[in-house]
Amino acid sequence: MAAQLEGKRVAFLIANQGVEQVELTEPWRAVKSAGAEPVLVAPKPGLAHAMNHLAPGESFRVDVTVSDALDQDFDALVLPGGVANPDFLRTEPEAVRFTRSFFDDGKPVAAICHGPWTLIDAGAVKGRTLTSWPSLRTDLTNAGAEWVDEQVHVDTSGASTLVTSRKPDDLPAFNAQVVDAFATEPDPNRGARV
Repeated sequence: MAAQLEGKRVAFLIANQGVEQVELTEPWRAVKSAGAEPVLVAPKPGLAHAMNHLAPGESFRVDVTVSDALDQDFDALVLPGGVANPDFLRTEPEAVRFTRSFFDDGKPVAAICHGPWTLIDAGAVKGRTLTSWPSLRTDLTNAGAEWVDEQVHVDTSGASTLVTSRKPDDLPAFNAQVVDAFATEPDPNRGARV
């Protein structure tokens, strides 16, 4: 597994505050252990402050701002959760555009917990099946998604593979599916409209 993602760059998009720490650090370790280069992307330079549920967590150095990341090449995207994190990202047009670009380019995307909120604003959930923290169910179904209550769900119905999960307890299953999905080369014909 150590070289499964060798040579790939994976963007982790978070707000500068409010990300659920374990939903950032555990997938980060998983893709790094599989050989990928994880890159922390946020709206502002400097530090991003994590949360451990409602308690303050650690701070993490931002590698690149989302405005600069738009001009860089990444192979996949991870959207960690935390209640405030995706809510802040949804109000950042460049963060929404950055997220949308992965779907436009047919690159895999993974989102956990509240992370799929950003996918709604990126126009990326209509016709897709996904899971999330249960409180997002109505928002996702109103945006045209089919919501399922599963530990992890992999949707391959579009050009981009979409891996989603519900909560921190699901991280082992989520991380395994993320590595598998990110290792698979995109099929240029998958998801094409006939």
